[in-house]
Amino acid sequence: MLERFAQSGARWLIILGDVLNHGPRNALPEGYAPAEVAERLNSVAERIIAVRGNCDSEVDQMLLRFPMTAPWQQVLSERYRLFLTHGHLYSPENLPPLDAGDVLAYGHTHIPVAEKRGAIYLFNPGSVSIPKGGYSASYGLLDQGRLQVLALNDNQVIAEVAIYP
Repeated sequence: MLERFAQSGARWLIILGDVLNHGPRNALPEGYAPAEVAERLNSVAERIIAVRGNCDSEVDQMLLRFPMTAPWQQVLSERYRLFLTHGHLYSPENLPPLDAGDVLAYGHTHIPVAEKRGAIYLFNPGSVSIPKGGYSASYGLLDQGRLQVLALNDNQVIAEVAIYP
C-alpha cells in the first residue's frame, strides 16, 4: 500500500480504522505482522490521518507515531467536507450530520463503494488486507474531484464517483 501511496503523489494517507488488528471474526491474513505494519506506517506518520476502528485499541496506539484513537475526523476544503469514520458507529445506515455535497468515508464492511446517495457521497475504499464481498484488495484515492476505489494489484478502477466538476 505504501508503494501505491508514494506513486499516487497524494498529500495524505487516510486510514479508516482497524490499523493493526483483524478482529475475532476474520481469519489471520497471510503475512500477518502487526509490528512490521506499524514500523512501515510510522515511516510516513506525519502524512497519516487515521480514525479508530472497532478492532483497534489503546495498546495499538503505543506502537504508532500518529494519532488513531479518534472515532471520527473531518477534512475540510472549500468544496467539500470528508467525514472520516470506521463505519461501526457512523455508517450509511446511521449517518452523522452531513450537508449536501459532503462525503462519508468509512471502512468496516471492507466492501468498495463510491456513489452519490441523495445529496451526499458514500465512499468505502474496501480493504488492503482483508477484502470482502468477492473484491480484491483495494484502496481509495481522491484526485481532481473524483473518489476512486482502485485494485491494489493493478490499479484498475473498481468504483468511482465525481464529487465536483
